[in-house]
Amino acid sequence: MKKCKIYSGIGGQAVIEGVMMKNKDKYAVAVRKDNGDIAVEVDHFSGVMNGNKFRSLPFVRGVFNFVESLMLGMRSINMSAEVSIEEEIDSDKAQKDSKIMTGVITAISVIFAVALFIVLPYYLSTLFEGIVVSKSLIAILEGVLRIAIFLLYVTAISAMDDIKRLYRYHGAEHKCINCIEKGRPLTVRNVMRSSRIHKRCGTSFMFFVLFVSIILFFFIRVENPVYRVGLRILLMPLVAGISYEIIRWAGTSNNIFVRLISAPGMWIQRMTTKEPDKEMVEVAIAAVEAVFDWKQFLKENFDYEDPEEVPKQEQPAEEQPVEEQPAGEEQPEAQDELPEGFEAL
Repeated sequence: MKKCKIYSGIGGQAVIEGVMMKNKDKYAVAVRKDNGDIAVEVDHFSGVMNGNKFRSLPFVRGVFNFVESLMLGMRSINMSAEVSIEEEIDSDKAQKDSKIMTGVITAISVIFAVALFIVLPYYLSTLFEGIVVSKSLIAILEGVLRIAIFLLYVTAISAMDDIKRLYRYHGAEHKCINCIEKGRPLTVRNVMRSSRIHKRCGTSFMFFVLFVSIILFFFIRVENPVYRVGLRILLMPLVAGISYEIIRWAGTSNNIFVRLISAPGMWIQRMTTKEPDKEMVEVAIAAVEAVFDWKQFLKENFDYEDPEEVPKQEQPAEEQPVEEQPAGEEQPEAQDELPEGFEAL
């Protein structure tokens, strides 16, 4: 079996009491219900401008993927909330209202992120302009403040009980993907043994966004404060596009440079992922199996043989004559033939 890690193409996120897994345009949301059962909802998400050649261009595709991740993430969270309270949406109007609400919440989330991670660090950095003369140092200070705010935000929400549980499902999601990409059968035991840290995680992506913004904003030299903030906001799609290409490359490479630039994001993942229990892992496995044929993936990339498909040892074509037993002696009890390598119990 190969020891290297092979890109599977699947991704996901943690949701309310469950996990969402996506493979191409198909995604599944698996949720642990109050009665202990696992409910799985499968749907399709075609994305924005699906099939358009323009959206497949390097650096441009990252912008589309970022927007789609937000949209799909909110849709999955809504779906998990509906499943957890055993509420079904039947009418077309209700589905339309749900999509509108998802769009509104996504827009509010983007505005909040821009205010917290772009506007606030810039404003705080301007408070040091009377002390620090160099504009270059002010630009670096702004970037440091941006990373510090992000770390404080992650640390603060980690103290919430609901977020702690969400982070455990986040760990289950990562463990499933790592298990598959390491060539191991997707069992609870193998998943529990796998790492909860993954280079393609959204947390690592966010760190790359912050890091790339420091470099890009460093070269912005505009005197008007309003224009400076406006340019930072307008450049965010470019920052997201560059960050996407970096994390895409990091997810398929393992050289020393990739490990170095991935290290900070993977370190932050130790805060945004926690060790799941077996029941959480079962939910994550259910989400994977609803959209991804992991057995076929292991067959093609790791020469995996499914034990259920291994043919049993065939009986001889010609039956051997049975010797007649003398009268009064018992016939030995026949035993079932076992596959090679097994012993009768």
